[in-house]
Amino acid sequence: MNRKLIANALRSTRTSAGRIAACIAIGAGAIAWQHVASAEQAVRIPAPAQDEKPGAAHTETAVFAGGCFWGVQGVYEHVKGVQQVASGYTGGAANTAQYETVSDGETGHAESVRITYDPTQITYGRLLQIFFSVAHNPTQLNYQGPDHGTQYRSAVFPQNAGQRAIVQAYIAQLNNAKVFSAPIVTKVEDFKGFYPAEQYHQNYLVLHPDSPYIAINDLPKITHLKQMFPDVYRDDPVLLKASAS
Repeated sequence: MNRKLIANALRSTRTSAGRIAACIAIGAGAIAWQHVASAEQAVRIPAPAQDEKPGAAHTETAVFAGGCFWGVQGVYEHVKGVQQVASGYTGGAANTAQYETVSDGETGHAESVRITYDPTQITYGRLLQIFFSVAHNPTQLNYQGPDHGTQYRSAVFPQNAGQRAIVQAYIAQLNNAKVFSAPIVTKVEDFKGFYPAEQYHQNYLVLHPDSPYIAINDLPKITHLKQMFPDVYRDDPVLLKASAS
């Protein structure tokens, strides 16, 4: 049982009965799957020594890739100061930004999230701290948990020179502190555009909390966020509206 099959099964069911049948079929494969799929472990890490300075109220954008976008989107939907999070594709061309094509691993795209946030409430560096400690494991090269391929790589796509300097300095800081058991493999890549994913991918963690994939791999991330970042955790997630994706 893998994540792609789950997405395809739920996408293809248009009625309540069909969706229930799909979930039953998914659950039947979950017992064997649990032996090979498990949540990534959160790691407590120091805050970045270099960060942006809060200014007048405005919005900024961050784009991160850390494995399956379901869980990463779900994490940031629970962060105060975040105004919107969209799942999508970054790193490849516009005409290949479709789930089935990206899943082949040959497009250059990574499953990613676009975070719109208020830097007077949360900084870019704080978002990075959550990214490296809770949202995914930055030491896994081209995979996260049960998902393998370059489309699941760990990457940050800076929107400007300031963001690039912050993330590069932070990766160096964390590697020098040896807070992880292996070196960070996160790539700092040029931003070439963000392409929103299909609507059935949006808000997936919130809409499908009983999915075996979500329960095993992603819901623990929300628990870790609440435990490790109580000052920025929000119980009510900020959901992406259909017209905003």
